[in-house]
Amino acid sequence: MRCAILDDYQNVALDLADWSAIAADIEIQVFSEHLGDEAAVATALADFEVVAIMRERTPFPRSLFDKLPKLKLLVTTGIRNLSIDVTAAAEHGVVVSGTEILKYPTAELTWGLVLAATRRIPQKCRCVSEGQWQTTLGTGLDGKTLGVIGLGTQGARVAGYGKAFAMEVLAWSQNLTVERCAEIGVTLVSKEELLARADVVTIHTVLGERSRGLIGAEELALMKPGATLVNTSRGPIVDEAALIKALKDGTIAGAGLDVFDQEPLPEDHPLRRLPNAVVTPHIGYVTAETYRIFYQQTVEDIRAWLDGAPVRVVT
Repeated sequence: MRCAILDDYQNVALDLADWSAIAADIEIQVFSEHLGDEAAVATALADFEVVAIMRERTPFPRSLFDKLPKLKLLVTTGIRNLSIDVTAAAEHGVVVSGTEILKYPTAELTWGLVLAATRRIPQKCRCVSEGQWQTTLGTGLDGKTLGVIGLGTQGARVAGYGKAFAMEVLAWSQNLTVERCAEIGVTLVSKEELLARADVVTIHTVLGERSRGLIGAEELALMKPGATLVNTSRGPIVDEAALIKALKDGTIAGAGLDVFDQEPLPEDHPLRRLPNAVVTPHIGYVTAETYRIFYQQTVEDIRAWLDGAPVRVVT
């Protein structure tokens, strides 16, 4: 049998796990470059029975399963992957297995983006590289207000970081309760109040029908001119066109972004060039510790499937 490992951008999959457990049964081919559109993916994967994917980098809708009759096992890193049509997979006889994922790396990156955007760290690094010295002023966080949209595992961690920086922390999401806020030690407010009061707004809610476009032009207009928006959740939660306009017009001071509507971000995308946007290439989960779990458990998933007893099955 053949196994394709997709979107291994750093070309580390074979180094971060012991693949010997399946080596006698599976021929492995690594694709380090993104394969492209659905037609290109279908062509490249036509002869593979097993495919291992990295998060949502390559979607698997029903139409792709239709084009891959040889596919029998799809392994996704992480246990939840909304870019896979699991119903279609089941109808095509494809088992979908997942892996565990560490909780802290994305929260840590979030705070890195908060500091990078408010203190303008990337811009100042460029100044030094270009032979300049101090050229702009940053903004401190002590005594400021942090607004957290979504108070699950990630949001709660980031709220804790905010408190460690002596910030007042506000929180909101559609189903957030006073009890949950009391547990974390933050204040529950309306979405409108959070946007109006926060100096930093950070998003930690799951992408779905209710959250798609949650932050648009109207919401951005509620924010302070000196405020910063950070998004490490999913790109479509924020109206990208409205955000670009707000950054260009000075409606808000800046943004720290790790997720986008289209990934990889096109080379000519305006967010690559805006001086008040700190942009990273969806690296919230991209750590050596996370990848070791991803790829070792990918091996375990494949071995279990070969033995007729699939594990960590996604339904």
